[in-house]
Amino acid sequence: MLNSKEIKSRIKSIKSTKKITKAMELVAASKMKRAVSSTLASRLYAEYSWEILTSIAKNTEKITSPLFIEREVKNVLLIFVTSNRGLCGAYNAQVAKKVLLIFKQNVYPNIDVITVGKKGDILMRRIGKKVIASFNEIPDNISIGDIIPISKLSTDEYNLGNYDKVLVAYTDFVSALTQKPNIRQVIPVSKDALKELIEEINPRLEEEGAGGGDVEYLFEGDMNVLIESLAEKIVRTQIYQMMLESNASEQSARMMAMKNASEASTEMIDDLTLVFNKVRQSGITREISEISAGMASMS
Repeated sequence: MLNSKEIKSRIKSIKSTKKITKAMELVAASKMKRAVSSTLASRLYAEYSWEILTSIAKNTEKITSPLFIEREVKNVLLIFVTSNRGLCGAYNAQVAKKVLLIFKQNVYPNIDVITVGKKGDILMRRIGKKVIASFNEIPDNISIGDIIPISKLSTDEYNLGNYDKVLVAYTDFVSALTQKPNIRQVIPVSKDALKELIEEINPRLEEEGAGGGDVEYLFEGDMNVLIESLAEKIVRTQIYQMMLESNASEQSARMMAMKNASEASTEMIDDLTLVFNKVRQSGITREISEISAGMASMS
């Protein structure tokens, strides 16, 4: 059994750890607030942008842009979004599990990876997957400019015919307590998926008074040139939104992990304090017994 000195040392150590986890919790909470605000603001922008796509979707049969044309899938490019740092609960493990399941099931003949975040990069190299690019310096306050190299690389590789599909593995932000790992196709821009998204989002826009699906748009010049430019922007916006979702999820997961760690530290301190008091009481009782025994032997 530990003596009182060892218990006091352990309590002191746990208190120091609690200060660190509490500070990290507060920092993560601050970052989460900014990340969630950016994510929700971007969602609103994305929903309003579907007003234009609603009109364009009526003419998807005429679209010949390569980014809209599906072809036989032989090579797949996966953009794998994780964090640079740990201490964020199951955030990385959840999305990694979903990605590893695709590899295990051999859904696609060949999958190469673009990693965003050091944790995903380490995992992919450890299991021997080909990583064609790594982006490990993405800041917490993500801007659309930070996403351009990723979206440009993925669209260029697709247009060159090196890959037949581009997927993004990321984490959807649901709430501070819930984050949902997801894998979505961004290239080719699926016509059917586009229509489904428009049908799903348009009623919500109408409820908010932002409907505009019946607006007719006139196209000047080559429609396919315009559509191709728009498709690239759609891909960029989708990747940007997924990065924002992942960032909000990471900060939320880290905040909850540090909160749980702080609460666990408090419980451990309480338990050790109780043990310390028992040991001290036992020592006092033993000393009293020894003194009484000594006095008895002298009388």
